[in-house]
Amino acid sequence: MKEHERTGPVDYLTWGFSRVSMWAPAFLVVIMFYEVFMRYVFAKPTIWVNEMSLWIAGGIYLTAGLYSLQQRSHIRITIIYDMAPRGVRKFFDLLSLFCVLVFAFCVIWGGFGEAWAKLLRWETFGTAWDPPIPATIKPLILITLAIVAIQSISNLIYDWNREETHEAEDEEIAELRAAAGVEQPKA
Repeated sequence: MKEHERTGPVDYLTWGFSRVSMWAPAFLVVIMFYEVFMRYVFAKPTIWVNEMSLWIAGGIYLTAGLYSLQQRSHIRITIIYDMAPRGVRKFFDLLSLFCVLVFAFCVIWGGFGEAWAKLLRWETFGTAWDPPIPATIKPLILITLAIVAIQSISNLIYDWNREETHEAEDEEIAELRAAAGVEQPKA
């Protein structure tokens, strides 16, 4: 599958997060391998790998959703959406955007005080290694949701202003047929 083109200024921010998130699982594998090696070969387990993996995985999880939204690969009931006329699809788009904005606003509004307090006192995890997971992940949740809201608006503006074509779908069908070894029908 090809990546969706950049369609607005917020896409550069989203792609920046996604590029870090794409390499972070490799780092997780390396540190977990290190932990297993140290624990079972030298009988010297680490005190930091478990918390570090939780910390990084939390960031990956948050930014992966943002990337999925930018790529338009999030869940959508396409059987209904694709059959609807363009005006009804625009209504569905507005309804979807409204839900995203309300959700983002409510979480940011309700979570700001706690996230700010955790950040200011640099709250830690409370373990032997004691990393500042709450002080960093709580604000990251709110920041990511704000970017999700902006990305949703950017996607709506682009999608409403682009000319409707089925070129990408036709290319995807051709790629699937080629992968399955099925001949293309003659036009």
